[in-house]
Amino acid sequence: MSRPRFEDDFGGTYILIEPGTFTMGDTVGDGLSREYPPHEVIIESPFFIGQRPVTQMHWESIMGHNPSKFQQGWSSGLRPVDSVTYHDCIDFINLLNETYNDKQRLSLDGIWRLPTESEWEYCARSGTDSKWSFGDFDGDLDDYGWHAGNSGASTREVGLKKSNNWELYDMYGLVFEWCQDNYRNDYKIPSKQTPYLDGSDIYCVRGGSWFTESDSTRSSARGQSKIAKRSDGTGIRLVWEPL
Repeated sequence: MSRPRFEDDFGGTYILIEPGTFTMGDTVGDGLSREYPPHEVIIESPFFIGQRPVTQMHWESIMGHNPSKFQQGWSSGLRPVDSVTYHDCIDFINLLNETYNDKQRLSLDGIWRLPTESEWEYCARSGTDSKWSFGDFDGDLDDYGWHAGNSGASTREVGLKKSNNWELYDMYGLVFEWCQDNYRNDYKIPSKQTPYLDGSDIYCVRGGSWFTESDSTRSSARGQSKIAKRSDGTGIRLVWEPL
């Protein structure tokens, strides 16, 4: 059954994610130390998440410029925006809220923001406990994401691979996605939907990218990046939070 959704002014679709409980962290037993211990997280409030990462066309329409490395070809506007810092993403979101958030979505008011780390993994898992939403065999990853083994050393247009169980595309590979949270070593904190913030300049990124190996694209795999780092393998996926 298809989930409730709405479309923005730039061709993006946002899927309703309902509350629930899931196990965050490595549940298979061969993850990295930063994915332990696995712990229960409660998603208490519903939210909408972008079905695909933010595209170059969407970014340029809001910001008036395109920082991405991969701008070649007629379809480059449909590739994910890359080379954006955490600050860039916050500026983008602030301008998006100021300029394009003057109407209700599905009879609801809300705001755009980044996903929290727990929300991101909840969405990537889409009801599963395996390494990826499709299972534990990395040979199937080519059907669901772009990574070092199949990307051709470049990003690709969003939405070309199969979706996960919740109709979300490109959760695995293509570009890392910024989260609201500071990167934390005490992985059991928080055990809820809200972001972990400790005032540092290191933030969590999720999902792997076009240049990472398959292991870095797993649902529980965690990455970190300094707030001002600009990488051609890092982009953004939006959340719309009902108020």
